[in-house]
Amino acid sequence: MRASRLLQLLLLLQNRGRLTARQLADELEVTRRTVLRDVDALTEAGLPVVVHRGVRGGIELGFNYRTRLTGLSAEEAEALGIVLGVRLPALEALGLGAAGRAAKAKLLESLPDGVRETALRAQRQFRVAGPASAEDDPRLAPLAKAVREGRRVTIRARSRTPRTIHPVALVLTGRRWSVVDAQAPQAPIALEDCDDLNISALRF
Repeated sequence: MRASRLLQLLLLLQNRGRLTARQLADELEVTRRTVLRDVDALTEAGLPVVVHRGVRGGIELGFNYRTRLTGLSAEEAEALGIVLGVRLPALEALGLGAAGRAAKAKLLESLPDGVRETALRAQRQFRVAGPASAEDDPRLAPLAKAVREGRRVTIRARSRTPRTIHPVALVLTGRRWSVVDAQAPQAPIALEDCDDLNISALRF
């Protein structure tokens, strides 16, 4: 928890410049004393954090310090990848389609390698065709986990016609989710047709 907060503190100082301890405390939802302890921790780690005293004082990074750390967890990187992968018809209508695609590409490229790879993998695994309101389905979260971990899944598990699939992607079109089977990628299976799921410990 503290490591994540320290990264967020570092990024706030990098992106916004000089901030007071009170402003940082409000942003981080902690006390001013906690902020000062965190600043001490960054200083001890060798980062050039400068503290200015007085009425116009504040905390800032010295020597034009910049970091490519994003502070994103793996799940946050996945979420960002999915958001950036959504096509927005409104941009096309406004004549900003090409600009939007270029901005997304630049944002992805600005991420550190590991974070960028996670975001791009999430775009392949979880495809959202456009703005949509998906219905809640308790099978989605475990199925998404199976996609991430490359686990075999048996659909219609309790029926007379069970089928084992190798799920590699989930696709949302309108309000309908489908799962892509690596063994037959050209024919996504509607989640509503999967019935009961049995997620195996075996990987494909």
